[in-house]
Amino acid sequence: MNLVENLEYNTERTKLIIPEYGRHFQKMVDHAITIEDDEERNRVAQAIISVMGNIQPHLRDVPDFHHKLWDQLFIMSDFKLNVDSPFPVTSKETLQKRPEPLKYPQNFPKYRFYGNNIKRMIDVAVNWEKGDMRDGLEYAIANHMKKCYLNWNKDTVEDKAIFKHLYELSDGQIDLAKEGENLTDSGQFLKNRVAKTPKTTSGKKTQRTHTRSKKRY
Repeated sequence: MNLVENLEYNTERTKLIIPEYGRHFQKMVDHAITIEDDEERNRVAQAIISVMGNIQPHLRDVPDFHHKLWDQLFIMSDFKLNVDSPFPVTSKETLQKRPEPLKYPQNFPKYRFYGNNIKRMIDVAVNWEKGDMRDGLEYAIANHMKKCYLNWNKDTVEDKAIFKHLYELSDGQIDLAKEGENLTDSGQFLKNRVAKTPKTTSGKKTQRTHTRSKKRY
């Protein structure tokens, strides 16, 4: 009966700082902190590092593997372990410092069905010197815009509508309507899209197979 009453439950134990190493490892680190002799404390710390490396052999080829182990040892000791580390000791404040937030692109184009890449392509085109290469890029952008529009609208669209959108997105720097350009016919885009659609067997009559019971001999 006394054995049952003396059982330790995880809910009553202290929270593990690095659960991957387990509670026995945490107790070893806690014991190392209490050792008063500097030489003995350093020897125990080296032994703990050696066992930590054996537990994770798949990380031996990782750069700065031993440095990571020493950092983990100091983290498990809550930076209370005073030993001679072969690496600079990372401070607690540095590890707890929050990283800078990532800068995600926050583009909200007027015509979302074109996507952000179209706007980037337009920004590149307007910075090119006027000439055949820029004319070709502008024409390719307009054709791709028409294709994107048809994927969204699933109908036909006039070239002047595409030219108007391109004029707006380029802040008036690309005006293909003025140059009298003609884009690829809408039917060609729709034809290519239908050709890529996988054929279904919905038109075929489904054949029912009747299984008859056979005598077994």
